[in-house]
Amino acid sequence: MIKQLSLAVVLLGAAGLPLQVPAEDVVSLRGHSEITAPDQAPELKHYAKDGQPIERDYVQQPPLIPHKIDGYTIDINANKCLSCHSWKNYKEARATKISQTHFEDRDKHVLANVSARRYFCTQCHVPQVNEQPLVGNTFEPVTGISGQ
Repeated sequence: MIKQLSLAVVLLGAAGLPLQVPAEDVVSLRGHSEITAPDQAPELKHYAKDGQPIERDYVQQPPLIPHKIDGYTIDINANKCLSCHSWKNYKEARATKISQTHFEDRDKHVLANVSARRYFCTQCHVPQVNEQPLVGNTFEPVTGISGQ
């Protein structure tokens, strides 16, 4: 980004174009507050304790995570989710087992282990908190699938 900006400044300067941006055109991500004003920390979100699976709102929606996952390691060497949700551990952990679809490659070949494309759980699954939406939303869940 800095290299691109520097290049733009050099090119504009070489072309003889003005390099000043009017102050009123510059808007901070903090909004219209003084730079020296203390920032307010966002309110902490309250995740539910481990609970029942959260109802889905549309067909093929990945299940939401009904508990917090702070500190969960999911990298090439470890996947904390599998310590409870694997086929080996789900009964003892009283957790939902991962779907059979997570053991298929792109060509639908069944694998002995979780597919690499399904290994990083938080690509699709996210924890849910009971909060007000950040923006207006008129979404309504599906009530049924018609055969038409």
